Amino acid sequence: MSDPSPNTQAILLLTAPLIADGKRQDAPILSPGEYRSLAARLRHLDAEPADLVVSGTDGLIEACGDAVDATRLNALLGRGFLLAQAVDRWAKRAIWVFSRADDDYPKRIRQRLKHDSPAVLYGCGDRSILGKRGLAIVGSRDVDEPLLEYSRCVASQVANAGGAVVSGGARGVDRAAMNGALESAGVVAGVLAGDLERAVVHREHRDLIMDGRLVLVSPYDPSARFNVGHAMQRNKAIYALADAALIVDATVDSGGTWAGAVEQLRKYPTPVYVRSTGAPSAGLDALRERGAMPWPNPDDDHLSVLLAGNATARVKGPTQPDLFDG
Repeated sequence: MSDPSPNTQAILLLTAPLIADGKRQDAPILSPGEYRSLAARLRHLDAEPADLVVSGTDGLIEACGDAVDATRLNALLGRGFLLAQAVDRWAKRAIWVFSRADDDYPKRIRQRLKHDSPAVLYGCGDRSILGKRGLAIVGSRDVDEPLLEYSRCVASQVANAGGAVVSGGARGVDRAAMNGALESAGVVAGVLAGDLERAVVHREHRDLIMDGRLVLVSPYDPSARFNVGHAMQRNKAIYALADAALIVDATVDSGGTWAGAVEQLRKYPTPVYVRSTGAPSAGLDALRERGAMPWPNPDDDHLSVLLAGNATARVKGPTQPDLFDG
């Protein structure tokens, strides 16, 4: 694993907690909004984040004072030793990190989330999976076996059609979908809301990562623990990495699945579909009222055409767009 680029190192100094031995440091890291303001100021000054850490940059730091206080910037940029320790720890676990300033940052996330894109992404596994055409499959944690089987079945179809499954790794629908794809020799991108460092050393995950079939990514420090706020925020990345999303189940006005789907329908371009067979769901009905489309239950042939990016191919239904039209 190569070292983070100079720009990424600077962004990590500014925005990452750099958790060491399970302990957070007291550094007042920049919030996403604060970093966006700083990045805009740097662009205005025709500068890059890396320019803040080279010698003789006091003038640049002072010039950014209207975005972030210069004293605070100096404190954050002075955490070089902590960053070196963190990078070494990540390298030992084959964890890589890239930032919005890097060319290999996922193009879909950059294009779809724009300034809402996470400043950095940590991960382990084959990065090329993040660029594959595919389907996000998400849903509630507590669902019955028929919905788990439905999730596995759709994921298997995606795998058979050559696409990737994108999901969040939580128990329930997410995990069933990921397992369905992997059991069909497919590939999976898991977007985690925490505990990346633990996940990559899990034996089952490790074997799949080494086989090039699983990539795990997170916008949060690899040592950060899962929390609900993180889960809500990472949902944007799940949708952005996929060409379309299928919601298997959701509860009206409750939970991350509902909140993530509503946010997508209101603000972002990824097409959102809802399950259209099986047990009725008030949550899915409510999402349809907000603009979600009924999943057309395509067979493997339909998915193969759609995943190939054939703009002339349509799933049956006169008003439905290509499911994987990037």
